[in-house]
Amino acid sequence: MKHFHPLHTDIPKPERFTYPFCYEPHPLCLLAAEEVKREIVRISPREGKMYGVLIVETQPDGGELGFFAAYSGLLEGRNDWDYFVPPVFDAQLPDGYFKSKEREISALKAQIAESMASDTERAWQLTAQRKQMSEELQQWLFHQYQLLNGRGEQKDLVDVWQDYHCSPRIRKRYPMPPGGTGDCCAPKLLQYAYLQGMKPLCMAEFWWGPQPRSEYQPGDHEAGMVRHHGQFYPACRGKCKPLLTWMLQGLAVDPNPEEAGFPHLKVDIVYEDEAIAVINKPSGMLSIPGRAETYSVATWATERWKDAIPAHRLDMWTQGIMIIAKTKEAFVNLQEQFTARTVKKKYLAIVEGTPGQEHGIIDLPLLCDPLNRPRQIVDRERGKRAITEFRVIKQFELPIQSGSPSANHYTLLALWPHTGRTHQLRMHCAHKEGLGCPILGDELYGHHHSREEQPHADLCLQAQAISFAHPTTGVKMRFELPYPFGNLAPYNNK
Repeated sequence: MKHFHPLHTDIPKPERFTYPFCYEPHPLCLLAAEEVKREIVRISPREGKMYGVLIVETQPDGGELGFFAAYSGLLEGRNDWDYFVPPVFDAQLPDGYFKSKEREISALKAQIAESMASDTERAWQLTAQRKQMSEELQQWLFHQYQLLNGRGEQKDLVDVWQDYHCSPRIRKRYPMPPGGTGDCCAPKLLQYAYLQGMKPLCMAEFWWGPQPRSEYQPGDHEAGMVRHHGQFYPACRGKCKPLLTWMLQGLAVDPNPEEAGFPHLKVDIVYEDEAIAVINKPSGMLSIPGRAETYSVATWATERWKDAIPAHRLDMWTQGIMIIAKTKEAFVNLQEQFTARTVKKKYLAIVEGTPGQEHGIIDLPLLCDPLNRPRQIVDRERGKRAITEFRVIKQFELPIQSGSPSANHYTLLALWPHTGRTHQLRMHCAHKEGLGCPILGDELYGHHHSREEQPHADLCLQAQAISFAHPTTGVKMRFELPYPFGNLAPYNNK
């Protein structure tokens, strides 16, 4: 059968299908991915790209075990590679409606350029016509994507998108899907399996090749991101979540682990008076309540001090020092200090690999990727300036196995953020134009490690020290926490 690749293995099948937005790759997917990698090497593409595998059985109640493979978008400008499943809809046919209309729109562009010099009004009319034709063509294209789900039902992409974004406020913000929706690996794989009458068992996606281009480009949702060769990633939330929410209906899917709740972790109080408290937030605890988890530093604090408010935040997986304002007056004063950037913070991090210099400044503007919140991207046009100072404390090796290219080589860093952007330190360490050395345990921007590969799999990032003026007395205060990473890289706080 075309595009079907048999698997001969005794690996047990999963009980439920993969929750595609947060998962551990199933051993069957790992086995299939190794075969796909050999095919990628044979093709030898020049650009990095996301690839996916879908494990299937040839019959709804069993049958032969095998897999399908897919790539995101086009591969080397083509979507007809025999090894991989076809697109949900093929818009690349040279004589097809889409390409014919594209040529008409391109011809208008040349006419606009000619008219600009002699007839400005005509140029603006042609520009408006070209915009309308482009929007109509994009809408026509989306209606050609007839998406199936596990119950055998069918909807076109526009209906799926608008049903998902059903509230008026969200519908107004996202009236139509962005370009490229429906061309990622996951919808391609599921659509083809449904068309062939096969039973999906599990799925995984991985990046292969060089990192995406450094700067964000409209229509290219991978640009500006951090992607690492050979690493597995979840499906994109912005484009794929509306589609997969529909396409997975009818399958027994793993529960969302992000909604499973978290233990109520212990918080240590470092200092306390009538106006403030300084605490040591543990890794794995939110600073403020989230969409699925309400327990946080903020809720913990209000249980103890009625009017308490965190004066700033740390990422959920970042441990370390935080200031709690016990009164509104203290909160306002501390906010003014943060705004004026007179509060000074120092972090410690263990990164994978070796930075190219001992000390320096990273200056990369960051923007929240609207299609993959809360992931950040580098965007020099729309991003907010983000500046981090770093210094190498020590370099060392660990006798462990790692999936990263810099296996066993690590660096302990001191980091001083001069700005306070979301995920700033994690992005600046991981991005190829920053240090190019992701923080150990950072699965969002770095490498995924199993506990067998890497016993120290938690995010190795600590907000170690902070200095500020007391909001009531004005006295300069400084607090520093003990070194948090045990024997991983022994270090004295001096």
